[in-house]
Amino acid sequence: MSRGRYLMSGLAFLLILSFSKVQAEEMYRFRVYLKDKGVSGFSIEKPEDFLSERAVDRRIKRGVAITERDLPIAKTYLDSLTALGATPVVQSRWLSTVVVESKDSLIVGDISALSIVDSVKWVWKGKVCGGVNGLSEKNDQLIASKDELLDEPYGYARNQIKMLNGIKLHNKGYRGKGMVVAVIDAGYENVDQLEVFKSLDILGTCNFVTPGESVFEGDDHGTKVLSCLAANTAGLMVGTAPDASYWLLKSEDSRSEYPVEEDYWAAAVEFADSVGVDVISSSLGYFSYDAEGLDYSHTALDGNTALISKIANVASEKGILLFCSAGNEGNGSWEKITFPSDASGILTIGSITSEKKKSVFSSTGFTSDYRVKPDMVALGTGSCVIDPYGNIRYANGTSFATPILAGLGICLWQALPWLNNYEIIELLRESSSQYKHPDAELGYGIPDVYKAYKKERNHDSLSR
Repeated sequence: MSRGRYLMSGLAFLLILSFSKVQAEEMYRFRVYLKDKGVSGFSIEKPEDFLSERAVDRRIKRGVAITERDLPIAKTYLDSLTALGATPVVQSRWLSTVVVESKDSLIVGDISALSIVDSVKWVWKGKVCGGVNGLSEKNDQLIASKDELLDEPYGYARNQIKMLNGIKLHNKGYRGKGMVVAVIDAGYENVDQLEVFKSLDILGTCNFVTPGESVFEGDDHGTKVLSCLAANTAGLMVGTAPDASYWLLKSEDSRSEYPVEEDYWAAAVEFADSVGVDVISSSLGYFSYDAEGLDYSHTALDGNTALISKIANVASEKGILLFCSAGNEGNGSWEKITFPSDASGILTIGSITSEKKKSVFSSTGFTSDYRVKPDMVALGTGSCVIDPYGNIRYANGTSFATPILAGLGICLWQALPWLNNYEIIELLRESSSQYKHPDAELGYGIPDVYKAYKKERNHDSLSR
C-alpha cells in the first residue's frame, strides 16, 4: 500500500456479507465474476429500497440516472455460492463480483461450473481472525494535545493550506459545511477520543476488513490523514474542511497485501455512494502483492484494467468527486502512480516540498494511454498531521497531500454547488500553476483554489 461508537447504516447489508467465524486453519478467498446479477427483487423505479434518501437526492441534483448497475446482486445467486461451501464475504453490485471464502482451495472448480459464473480469481489466503494489528487498549479520557499553541488560527498547518490559497476561501465562509465526505483508509486510532476532533461531525463508520470491529483501533494512518481534513483546534491545527460531515471507512488490511483489498475498497466506495456522499478522499494505492503472479505491470495503468480503477471510474460517473493519492513509488523500482490513481474521472494527487519541487518519493505519470497523471500536487513533504496521541507530527507522503487538497476541493464545491464533479475537476486544473504545460511529475501543478472560486463566480455572474 502506498498510502493511499457510531451506527452503521442499514444499507450496509447490501454491500457487506457476513465473514466466517474465526478459524485456526488457513482459508482462501476467491473473486467470483458473475455473468449478470440475476433478479434481486429491487427496481430502479424504487431506488429508496437500496439507496439512502440523500443518495437519491444527490443523483437528482447532479443529473445522474439510477440504472440497473445500482441494483444489488440477487440473493439466489449468493445462496448458490453458499450451497457449495463458498461463504460470501464482500461484493460489488457495480461490477457484479462476489468474494467468497472457503478452506478448500479446490472449490474454484465447483464455483466455475455454476451457470451464473463467468470466471474466478484467487485474491487472498490466510487465517481469518479479528484484532487487526493487535487492537490497542482504549483510553476513556479525552486526549488533549500536548504541543504549544501558536498565535496563529491555523496553528502548525498554516503553510500547507496557504500554499493552495485556501485561507482566502475559508475567509469567505467556505469550510465544508453541508458537504458529506467519505475517508477510506486503514484505521482511525483514537479519533473518537482526540480533543482536536471534538467538533468533528461523524455520520458513521464501517469496517470492511473485519466487520463489526471498531475503526478507531489498530492503525493510525487514517488518523493522520483525517487530521489534514478535519482537525479543528485553533493555534494547533485546523484542517482544510473542518466543518464537513464525515463517514470513516476502513478497507486496508495492514497485516498483508492481497488483491482482496481492492474488493474491500470497492465495497467502501459503493457504500459511500449508497449513503449519499459528495466527496471521497482515499490515501490508498496498490500495484504489488504478497503472492507471486498477482502483481500489476505498467501496461495496466490504463484506467480500465484494475478492479479498483474500474470502481473509481464508476464512482465518478455517479457524481462523486474522488481524490486519490498518486503513490509513494517515485524513488522505487515501480516509479509510477499506483492503482486506482490511473482512473480517468478522478483527481490524482502528487506531493511537493515546501520549495514547490516534486517530493522524491512522489509517484510519476503518465498513464499507459498517455493521460496526464498526477492531476495536481500539494504539500506532502513535511505535512502537518495529528498522531493518535494528539501531538503534532510532520509526515511525508502523497497520503497527506491528498486530504490537504481534497478538503479545499470540498470547500470549493460548497461554494459552487451548481457545478458537477467533472466541472470542479476542470476548474481546479485550470487554476493550477502549469495548466498549459502539464508534465509527468506535477501534472497540471499547484492549484489556487481561491482563483478557481473567483473565476467561476465571475463567469456565473456574467452569464445571468
